Amino acid sequence: MEQHGYIHNKDDYLRRLRRIEGQARGLQRMVEEEKYCIDILTQVSAMTKALQSVALGLLDEHLSHCVVEAAAAGGPEADAKVKEASEAIARLVRS
Repeated sequence: MEQHGYIHNKDDYLRRLRRIEGQARGLQRMVEEEKYCIDILTQVSAMTKALQSVALGLLDEHLSHCVVEAAAAGGPEADAKVKEASEAIARLVRS
């Protein structure tokens, strides 16, 4: 089985994602309780930043492991990994 670069930080990513999951439940509660819109938006912003932080960490891991290894090997897989990473970056920028 192929191991991905982030596997060493898996527990950290899972901890952060569980925290984000808790934030999402908190947002649902805030809407159910009809809390002030600005307070909800503040929490949405915090959750968005937390997700972006996870995404940037995963992207960094991908670039420093998968892309670097593929580039060192060369050939069509290297081109494919660079293209894949570039597309992922474009999606992050648009989000």
